[in-house]
Amino acid sequence: MKVILAGAAKTGTKTMAAAFTTLGYNTYDYLENYFYLHKEWMKIFDGSATNEDIRKMFEGVDALTDTPVPDNWEILHNAFPEAKIILTIRDEDAWYKSLINQRKMINESYAIWFLTVFSPQGVIRRHFAKQAGRNVGTAASWPRNSVQPHSEEFLREHYRKHNDSVLKKAPKDKLLVYNVSEGWEPLCEFLGVEIPDKPFPHKNKGGTFVEDVDTDYTKYHLVKGGELGSYKTHKKQLNVFVTSRRAKSIMRCFHNLSGGTEQLEIASPLLVSFN
Repeated sequence: MKVILAGAAKTGTKTMAAAFTTLGYNTYDYLENYFYLHKEWMKIFDGSATNEDIRKMFEGVDALTDTPVPDNWEILHNAFPEAKIILTIRDEDAWYKSLINQRKMINESYAIWFLTVFSPQGVIRRHFAKQAGRNVGTAASWPRNSVQPHSEEFLREHYRKHNDSVLKKAPKDKLLVYNVSEGWEPLCEFLGVEIPDKPFPHKNKGGTFVEDVDTDYTKYHLVKGGELGSYKTHKKQLNVFVTSRRAKSIMRCFHNLSGGTEQLEIASPLLVSFN
């Protein structure tokens, strides 16, 4: 492990993941942790994971970014004391606005709702997602997939306390306080690598996470789940082969949650179509 990103979500974590990848680091962001290591993360959440468990868990991984890494950076650094720590920071008002915007977009995404609630891959990872986001809000009960954000006062206070904790507890010789607007130079100097001959990436501006990751999210759920499907964000088309026998119930639920505004059809006994 070379670097742990301790900066809170919405401080440039997607940008940092892209930057680490550009530098040749094997990077585990939220989706990698969600899809590949959800069971192992549950042991971290309940406090039963040993340093040996964590080292085995992230064998071959160079960089960790985004939720649930920031809230668990100390545990991770205890397992990888040689790793450097980066605290990404951002104007608090801009951070809060971006956080709420992203949460709203996720709550309103039919694709994420459908895949999380009805894909076998989504169902078995629900507890991971709930635990990972516990400091952001309260998850609704099934079959809803929305999260009600905590109060603005709570979120802002948690953000400040988190940053203060990292500044106080992280070893000074291994810590970089960084804003993604600073670009390659301070980052590469801290990591001891050459500046790449590529523009510094900028991802997920304004919390547009849903638009950026729908393709990957769908691919992971459908391909890994033994299902076939395709999803086009802007045309609102979703065609999924559902492995459940309750296709009609699924369709009725989907229709009701959309407020009855979406036209839904069952194209075959196992094919659910949303246009």
